[in-house]
Amino acid sequence: MKHPISDMSQTSPKSPLPASAILVAGCLVALLSFGPRSVMGAFQLPVFSSRSWGAESFSIALSAQNLLWGVGQPFAGALADRFGSKYVLVAGALLYAAGLALMGQAQTAIGFDLGAGVLIGFGLSGASFNLVLGSFAKLLPPEKLSIAFGAATAAGSFGQFLFSPLAGGLIERFSWEGACLIFAALILPIVPLSLALASPPAALIHRGGQGATFRHALAHKSYMLLVAGFFTCGFQLAFITVHFQRYIVESGLSPQIGYWAIALVGVFNIFGSLLSGWLGMRMPRRYILSGIYLSRAVATALFIALPASPSSALLFGAVTGLLWLSTVPPTSSLIGQMFGARNLSMLYGFAFFSHQLGGFLGVLLGGFFRQSTGSYLPVWLLSIALGVISALLNLPIVEAQAAPVAQPAE
Repeated sequence: MKHPISDMSQTSPKSPLPASAILVAGCLVALLSFGPRSVMGAFQLPVFSSRSWGAESFSIALSAQNLLWGVGQPFAGALADRFGSKYVLVAGALLYAAGLALMGQAQTAIGFDLGAGVLIGFGLSGASFNLVLGSFAKLLPPEKLSIAFGAATAAGSFGQFLFSPLAGGLIERFSWEGACLIFAALILPIVPLSLALASPPAALIHRGGQGATFRHALAHKSYMLLVAGFFTCGFQLAFITVHFQRYIVESGLSPQIGYWAIALVGVFNIFGSLLSGWLGMRMPRRYILSGIYLSRAVATALFIALPASPSSALLFGAVTGLLWLSTVPPTSSLIGQMFGARNLSMLYGFAFFSHQLGGFLGVLLGGFFRQSTGSYLPVWLLSIALGVISALLNLPIVEAQAAPVAQPAE
């Protein structure tokens, strides 16, 4: 029997390129796009030391980035479906690179917010691995999609592992402004890589009933419980991404400890995501999600209760990595089970918006409470409480197909 990855040398049925070339290009896009975004927290203290802005300005920029990524994602997906993914990926990469460049050269808080917040946020909407997965679904044969999706997710996680120590080294050697420009240059290869992911534009076909399906989903208890839990996921991930590095330094530890802890998040996220997907085929996914959120709460409680040390920080990074994106496979598969594949993009897009809304508040409240109280403790405690609440919310989810909605004739 041939290995599913090695058996990708044949030409794709919907592209002149071999399936393996499409897979490699998509994984590289996921790596390059997820890398810089995952290490934004490394820039916080260097920005403070060289600019006159307070923590609130940095938090506003990064919270806006999370929110605009969530707002723009459904529209970017719709454009990719209609006109082809190549154009959306190119536009997203150019916005992303411009945002990083402006972030590094900004001399005012408004300019920094525009670059790090608006441009990178919308750039991620067009150049994130969500668009890669959509291209895979259109270009690769159905029997190869499962391994392709897993590979793209793993590549994004490896980007987080790779860029965390890279960010620390570049900031020390070239300053944070220079690191932003180097990261901007590293985003630009997404433009030629997008040619391999070019999906054919779809004919504008009327697909009635999406509005009714969306309203039906909003009234579906299990779906809304799932969406509410995903809010907590975004809150926790974005808070750690942006504020963990500063928390480590203010706890008396070396900045390098923070860089390597975030790198461990990326490494262990690979294993956590694969394990979550494997368990989803063998046990109820609501239990998986409940266990993930509860485990995050316990890990956070132990981390802030124990004295700060390199060992505790690195162990927290590893445990957090196992739980990082492990919510994605059970969440997306449950939505597909409830409402079918036809409306999965729309309904998962709304769940992702909830995720990013949580991220927006996680970043914003982290900066607000640190500025007003001098401590991150209130937000750590809120993160623990949200984890427990989400663990309870996921338990009553019914893993079954929702009642069908009457669709108007097409």
